[in-house]
Amino acid sequence: MATQAEDLKAHMMAEAEAVIDHLLAGARESQKLTLTEIEQLVRAAGQAMMERFTGDLAEEAAKGEEDRTCPACGGKARYKGQKERPLVTETGEVRVKRGYYYCPDCRKGFFPLDRRWGLNESIYSPGLACQMVWASGLVAYNRAQEVLERIGHYRVPTWSVWRQARQHGARLKAYEDRQQERVGVERVMLPPPGRAYARRQGVSMDGGMVHIRGEGWKEMKVGTVYDVELRLERDPETHDLVERAHGVKMAYTAVLGSAEQFSQALWALAWRRGLPLAGETSVTADGAEWIWGLAADLFPTSVQIVDWYHACQHLSEAAQAMCPGDEAATRRWYRQHCADLYKGDIHRITQPLDRAGLSQQAHYFHTHKRRMQYQQRMEEGYPIGSGTVESGIKQFKTRLTGAGMRWSRPGAEQMLVIRGAIMEQRFDALWKAA
Repeated sequence: MATQAEDLKAHMMAEAEAVIDHLLAGARESQKLTLTEIEQLVRAAGQAMMERFTGDLAEEAAKGEEDRTCPACGGKARYKGQKERPLVTETGEVRVKRGYYYCPDCRKGFFPLDRRWGLNESIYSPGLACQMVWASGLVAYNRAQEVLERIGHYRVPTWSVWRQARQHGARLKAYEDRQQERVGVERVMLPPPGRAYARRQGVSMDGGMVHIRGEGWKEMKVGTVYDVELRLERDPETHDLVERAHGVKMAYTAVLGSAEQFSQALWALAWRRGLPLAGETSVTADGAEWIWGLAADLFPTSVQIVDWYHACQHLSEAAQAMCPGDEAATRRWYRQHCADLYKGDIHRITQPLDRAGLSQQAHYFHTHKRRMQYQQRMEEGYPIGSGTVESGIKQFKTRLTGAGMRWSRPGAEQMLVIRGAIMEQRFDALWKAA
């Protein structure tokens, strides 16, 4: 007597044979098929086979013994028969019959199979929903729909892509919020002296603008934590091979909110990446006051560095103020003091500015002079530029500030989580964990 598994195998082999026969019949109709036509025939045959196999295995799995425990009260529910539901999966459209149970105590019905498979009210399987949300984090919803159809051969409407992004985006953000609460600064136990890891890591922070419906342009605060890697490069002036620090393995977080809210998210990211245990750390950013306040609170032992390019921009503005209307003199003053800036001789910049009464221009250099020891930091192997976070802001803005984009606040906050996970290449891990 054939077993149930053998019967299923024979049924699936018969289905596969029927699909193959149909494929070969289509191929025989034209003896001079182009490669594109062959691809189309094989893809259609593969799709038919995947749909049939998915339906067969889903039907077989639905026959298993179900957990009759009511998810609401924990009591035993009564079997009330089977109900069919359509599903759109990664491998095609199927219809699944599953058992329906009713709890007399709380007067609610439920489907154990839906719970076991992680199904919600949507017709899309969790696997296909994951693909839709991932695509929505790369490009606008309508473009995501086009990519899913052209590359993945999933026919889903734009509205469904948006809806899945909102539903699962809320779930992913809620998970991230819970993780942030669990790793508050006051809960972290740092290792004793001498027990930190030898690797070097860095932090950068900055802000960008996003348009929120009903609120206008609002700042998103972006942070990145990265490993520092030294690479041999040719010095542009001496032409010697020297080691230069670069940020690698970047991870990002972004918050549409206050510095306090951002602080919690940045610390959670730093802890997840092991920065509190790193041997040497640095914070590289522009001169914004809120950034250095967070740096002092969260990373008090880190080396602080004002981004070199921002400092040069301020030096250029100071040169223009010192030599108004004289471009040649402005260039000479800038070149002369650019070397002072690199060497960390900030007094050579502030003294002429102070004498000229340019207190506004001098204030920036007075405030950050201890963060402007560029030559020393370069020799010590620290990055002096904040390109890691500036690149991150551009990647966030690519998704959130396209032409005509206006976001609800929850929608923007959820998309920041989705986009950040994709940028770090941890989207699948986040999806599974949440």
